[in-house]
Amino acid sequence: AAPAGVSRVHASRLRGGIHTATMSTAAAPTTRDLLATALVTPKAEVQVKAGSTAASAWSGDLLIALVHQPADEDAVHVILDGELAALDKKLDGTLSAVVSDLEFKGKAGDSRVVTLPPTYGVKKVALVGLGKVPEADAPASAATGSAAKWGATVASMAKSEKATTAAVAFAGDASADEVQAAVESIVTGLAADERFKAQHEAAQKTADERKLKLTSLELLGGPADTAAAISKGTAIGEGVLLTKSLVAAPANYVTPTALAETAKAISKEHGLELTVLEQEECEKLGMGSYLGVSQGAVEPPKFIHLSYVPEGEVKKRIAFIGKGLTFDSGGYNIKAGAGSMIEMMKFDMGGSGAVLGAAKAVGALKPEGVEVHFIVAACENMVSEKAMRPGDILTASNDMTIEVLNTDAEGRLTLADALIYAEKLGGGETGKAPMDAIVDVATLTGACIIALGDKYAGLWSSSDALSEGLEAAAKKTGELVWRMPLASEYADELKSPIADLKNVGGRAGSSITAALFLKEFVKKAPWAHIDIAGPVWDVKAGGATGYGVRMLYRFAEDMPSSDISGASKDDA
Repeated sequence: AAPAGVSRVHASRLRGGIHTATMSTAAAPTTRDLLATALVTPKAEVQVKAGSTAASAWSGDLLIALVHQPADEDAVHVILDGELAALDKKLDGTLSAVVSDLEFKGKAGDSRVVTLPPTYGVKKVALVGLGKVPEADAPASAATGSAAKWGATVASMAKSEKATTAAVAFAGDASADEVQAAVESIVTGLAADERFKAQHEAAQKTADERKLKLTSLELLGGPADTAAAISKGTAIGEGVLLTKSLVAAPANYVTPTALAETAKAISKEHGLELTVLEQEECEKLGMGSYLGVSQGAVEPPKFIHLSYVPEGEVKKRIAFIGKGLTFDSGGYNIKAGAGSMIEMMKFDMGGSGAVLGAAKAVGALKPEGVEVHFIVAACENMVSEKAMRPGDILTASNDMTIEVLNTDAEGRLTLADALIYAEKLGGGETGKAPMDAIVDVATLTGACIIALGDKYAGLWSSSDALSEGLEAAAKKTGELVWRMPLASEYADELKSPIADLKNVGGRAGSSITAALFLKEFVKKAPWAHIDIAGPVWDVKAGGATGYGVRMLYRFAEDMPSSDISGASKDDA
């Protein structure tokens, strides 16, 4: 539903559609439908299930045994006991020979693979080290982090060993959270993105080689709720894959229209309510800050709003907002020269990718007690005779005026109108409870990468409780985030002599002033800003990470039992 005061505005049909959408390049291949290709999410073909047999009774291509490193520092190798001892007996001491001869100690990340004679019913057996058993007082995140790593190892090993069937034998007791984390890594690790190759690698392989993909993976000896953990891990993993596929796709494929169509697909698959506001409707809402960014582009803007409302009581209402710049040229302050990364600006919609991935996970898993809104102000920032100029003054939908001193500080301009829209979804004339949390996710500043590197996201918040909730969700899911100061001492840098605000402050502390700018557009609701400019992309691996989906989903799931609230004392 639209916020108060805009009930007359309805979403028009998406322009174009899959077959007729206008694309931003005349050089696009005529034999490929760009939008349809962008909407294809690479998926793993594997079926993960809870196995009912013991490791010693399993048969198939690849059996992976997880082993802990002995607590004794002087131990020469791991000790095989329990089910692994039974497996070793079946294999006539093969495992004992491997751990003894190779002094396999089970350190985290260590692995060994042995090819077996066909008489055993298992083609290959592998040992994967988990490191030492975490101390009793160690945080749960240590175990789930380890599980995510061995899940990635399982996926990599299944591919390298060309297994079509595999099983994992757990080492000791494992929790449902560990199973979930591992399955997320397996699902994402087995998917291959070949959408943009003229001749897919799969087409170049022989028929027999094409069959060598993992199709079945059994988890042996897991906890009683393994099946539920597998379902949850698969759903979240598929949300991460959606995010990775959107962020990895070039800007002539993933346009604002493509993001709107992605939201439409999520809505149809999972029953979420969808509103897509076209440019004319955004103009009626006075979204001059957002539309100022988009006005130089050929691609039309799309303001996307997905809503999830649970069955039963709604205890908390939250909004996730993702920055949706499908390409950022920098505008007239064009990105130029070494280090400008203009060729990588396809990932400037990483925030919207994370939010849509979280929407897919929420829609699939349907957490109880929390109403979640997913909002993306999608557009491009381009150079043309219609583009905004340095020095222009834009008016946001709350009537606040903004002096644009740098057209390359555009993401915050789009987020400003999205934040205003989100807060209007609750309280006031709506008759609904106020929003309990508004969280925006954005590849906002290079300064955040300078401060925190490419592994950590920066977190700014007006609420300690909200910040702690997001930090807890990040810790539980293994995503790295670091709270940064929302330093009011720097607020004067955003003062303009001719408008209410400037869109940039000085170079020093510029990620802080960017957060302070956004804060101006949220009046009462607890708000947080997460800058994912660093972790959105893995430079070493050369690909999108899917960062943010896990944290956002876990935050939404935990929200009903939290102390975070948008209700003031007067409302209580």
